[in-house]
Amino acid sequence: MKKLGVNIDHIATVRNARGEHHPDPYYAALQVVKMGADSVTIHLREDRRHINDLDAKKICKSKKVLVNLEISMNDQIVKNALKIKPDYICFVPENRKEVTTEGGLNLIKNKKKIKNIIEKFKKNKIRTSLFINPSIRDIRMSKELNADCIEIHTGKISNLIKSKKRYNVELDRIKKCSKLAKKLNLEVHAGHGLDYKTTKILCKIKEIKEFNIGHFIIGESIFFGLSSVIKNFKKIIKN
Repeated sequence: MKKLGVNIDHIATVRNARGEHHPDPYYAALQVVKMGADSVTIHLREDRRHINDLDAKKICKSKKVLVNLEISMNDQIVKNALKIKPDYICFVPENRKEVTTEGGLNLIKNKKKIKNIIEKFKKNKIRTSLFINPSIRDIRMSKELNADCIEIHTGKISNLIKSKKRYNVELDRIKKCSKLAKKLNLEVHAGHGLDYKTTKILCKIKEIKEFNIGHFIIGESIFFGLSSVIKNFKKIIKN
């Protein structure tokens, strides 16, 4: 059964725009699970531009929510994550000036550091995932680094589909990476830029077991309601 993780970062973005307490990301986490999400994704960025430390602590502490915490390899962020103990960790690259995550991790450059950090989380029995580009080399290296899962960056294929450009080459790349990952016993996830159409296309790849979607869900919910949008995605990934 394929799973849906809902990223609620932009609930915090709306709250922070007024510097007040509403809407509350913790309440949002509880609600999206009630609405059908299998897990909640939050990104504790170094600049705390949306989710803050208190949000992360409260959400991870809840026994009603399975939490996928996205973090960089910053030493202090890693220490914080080990303290609050989420159910899952996904390591992502982070650039202070970026609007959103622009690509997958540079595994070669950060090989030793990533491996050491993964070991720490594994000792605490926390599932680890690496956010990577659809690259055969990166799939093999993820296995070498002892990750549990890989999350394929789907930004490129999402942009191609939205622009009504040919996307078959990128789709084939994702298919090949997904098949190799499964063969190597790495659980396959997908995320970034996903909307209804892109998710429908990627759902045909049987190896992908989890979709993590945020911006589109929160944006679409302004017009159609959060519960309705989550239900629509659940229908898509079940087919």
